[in-house]
Amino acid sequence: MTRYAHLWDASKCVGCAACIIECISGNHPDMMESDNKSWNWVASNIRRIEVEESFRARILLLQCQHCDDPPCVHACPTGASYIDRSNGLVKIDPGKCIGCRYCVVACPYNARWVHPVTGLPEKCMGETCLYIVEKLGGKPICVSVCPAGARDFGDIDDPSSSISQRLRRSRFVRLLEYKGTGPKFFVVVG
Repeated sequence: MTRYAHLWDASKCVGCAACIIECISGNHPDMMESDNKSWNWVASNIRRIEVEESFRARILLLQCQHCDDPPCVHACPTGASYIDRSNGLVKIDPGKCIGCRYCVVACPYNARWVHPVTGLPEKCMGETCLYIVEKLGGKPICVSVCPAGARDFGDIDDPSSSISQRLRRSRFVRLLEYKGTGPKFFVVVG
């Protein structure tokens, strides 16, 4: 089985925000001039967070972790949030979603936001990225546009995939791993 994951290399990221802007452009073009009120941020599926560490701020890019045991899926009363068993991605079926926002509250990463017009939750990956990955065999927009090569995506169960190779030679962390959600978003720290 394919088990897709994201990688963000904090040591290579130059903070240019190309991934954030192109996520909006590709997945939410209707929101180019609007804000994401849920996060008080732009309408991207990627959020930039500043973390204070010993008088030095560093950035962290946060998005859906595509957890192996996602609380958002467990909280959904209609089955609209689910894991696609063919590739391990956490998805939303808008036809089943009733807009209760239980999934938004349940996510320990605060990786979901609510579209101001539809009232439905949004998250990584948007429809355009899903099309690129599932129909064209490509990588999500954020990976393709990164000028520093700080992002990767692929099957972590395939030892020959670029993400598996990068993980083997890197030191990485998974956010809030102690919560037991099995996040598949790897932050390379060296």
